[in-house]
Amino acid sequence: MRPLALLFSLGLTAAAAPSAEAAQGFSFASIDGGEIALDAYRGRPVLVVNTASQCGFTPQYDGLQRLHERYGPRGLVVLAVPSNDFNQELASEAKVKEFCDVNFGLTLPMTEITHVRGSNAHPFYRWLATEHGFAPRWNFNKVLIGPAGEVVATWGSMTKPTSGTVTRQIEALLAR
Repeated sequence: MRPLALLFSLGLTAAAAPSAEAAQGFSFASIDGGEIALDAYRGRPVLVVNTASQCGFTPQYDGLQRLHERYGPRGLVVLAVPSNDFNQELASEAKVKEFCDVNFGLTLPMTEITHVRGSNAHPFYRWLATEHGFAPRWNFNKVLIGPAGEVVATWGSMTKPTSGTVTRQIEALLAR
């Protein structure tokens, strides 16, 4: 897709649009208030995961927290993106935050409830689908963004966050 067509399809203006190759330029509303800008993580790998509170894959929150604790001090950012696209149980950001804090002790950054599929998808996820052919098929799909904003790898729900296939990619990025 041509760059201008991509901008219009994502509903972005030229001034606000990220490059077709890099994920920087996107931002999410934070569940804690304010904004989570991917530009703030330039130079660091970011693992973006669409999450859910009541799903068979919800125990993966434990693995996401372990990644955050193990690799966060070395630069990894684990970003949880709660979505109602596959489950309709998410009533409010406050309930999601409470659920994650109480049940999993999450300290990683988390967005507000965000669409990840379809015409209402967040621009990051529309870019990911358009430019990289990846759209979450279910909860807990993972996207590893490299330090320059490039998409390094994507994984589906069945791949656990702490699996060797994920950690090897993270370690390689942190070793650069």
